[in-house]
Amino acid sequence: MSLNFDSARLPNPHLTNDHNAWREQLRRFIDTEIMPYADDWDEAGHIPIELWPKAAAVGLLGLGYPEAYGGITEGTDIWFGWIAAEEMARIGVGGINASLMVHGIGLPPVINWGSEAMKQAVAPAVLAGEKHISLGITEPGAGSDVAGISTTAVRDGDHYVVNGSKTFITGGMRANWVSTAVRTGGEGAGGVSMLLIPTDAGGFSRTPLTRKQGWWASDTATLYFDNVRVPVKNLIGEENRGFRVIMTNFNGERMGMAASMEAQARVCLEEAVAWASERKTFGQRLADHQVIRHKIAQMKQKINATQAYLRICYESIASGQPNPGDIAMLKVQASETLEFCAREAMQILGGIGYMRGNRVERIYREVRVNAIGGGSEEIMRDLAARQYGI
Repeated sequence: MSLNFDSARLPNPHLTNDHNAWREQLRRFIDTEIMPYADDWDEAGHIPIELWPKAAAVGLLGLGYPEAYGGITEGTDIWFGWIAAEEMARIGVGGINASLMVHGIGLPPVINWGSEAMKQAVAPAVLAGEKHISLGITEPGAGSDVAGISTTAVRDGDHYVVNGSKTFITGGMRANWVSTAVRTGGEGAGGVSMLLIPTDAGGFSRTPLTRKQGWWASDTATLYFDNVRVPVKNLIGEENRGFRVIMTNFNGERMGMAASMEAQARVCLEEAVAWASERKTFGQRLADHQVIRHKIAQMKQKINATQAYLRICYESIASGQPNPGDIAMLKVQASETLEFCAREAMQILGGIGYMRGNRVERIYREVRVNAIGGGSEEIMRDLAARQYGI
């Protein structure tokens, strides 16, 4: 049996013919509409605006969202989402997934906590790929310390007046709305609220962050709010109770990132095995050297462990009993697995792995953004310890 992206996947008893058909549908779309252009888009620093409606048509954007707003839930379950994360990761260009699927972190606050009018105004257009929404949490002075945000929203009649800035915002340059964390009360988590801020509001501006180590195809931005007036009706959830909205949103983001990282690790494994089977040194294939075989075996060992952990966490969510501590540690497990596999694959590929235009080189550069985004490894470990009562 050759070891590749698919054969390295552990059996999952939850998957049915419907899941397999969904994977095949996504793979056809990705192989036709994305893979041939992925390198060029990454070098260009953005993906074409036409890709969003195409992704919507194949069901990628609407998966898991209520059908009343143009989503797809009937006949699906949580495993469909895992498959989508895997297939997007197979591209090997993290910025494409980050940009195309950024509504996965920007839209849930609206769906789960917004008013009916807000949902109707935003969700159908986003899920059709016609408009875009991002999440605005991180600030120049507040990243992991979410409760320490300083962007303010002061009530003025039927509006909030927003001042401050956000940075490292994925999809920020194209967003029509930003689900934004603001301070409406005192210090700490108890003074945080969430506002839906339209990017065509007066006083809003943004600048691109283009000189990134990885995720080049993701239009990352810094956002500025200068006396931006936002209607009170744009409050997501209740005033001064936005911290709960943010924390609830993180679980889904971390699960998606973990699934993607595990799949990227399999991409590294696939590339390493293919090269080791072809490349010859000292009269032998690389794969004939014990040291190379051991590297590959260790990669598969770590991938197996991460896949098993992923399945347990997905099962807990499916049963309605997710454990935030376990999910936090899963993200750490996945990022460590990805880092190990990217390093070992790069060692096996040698010089060819260092050249731009191959998946391992790109994934190697993108390890750190995966390890930091959605909660750094250090924050995840501390969160887990607190969840476990330590």
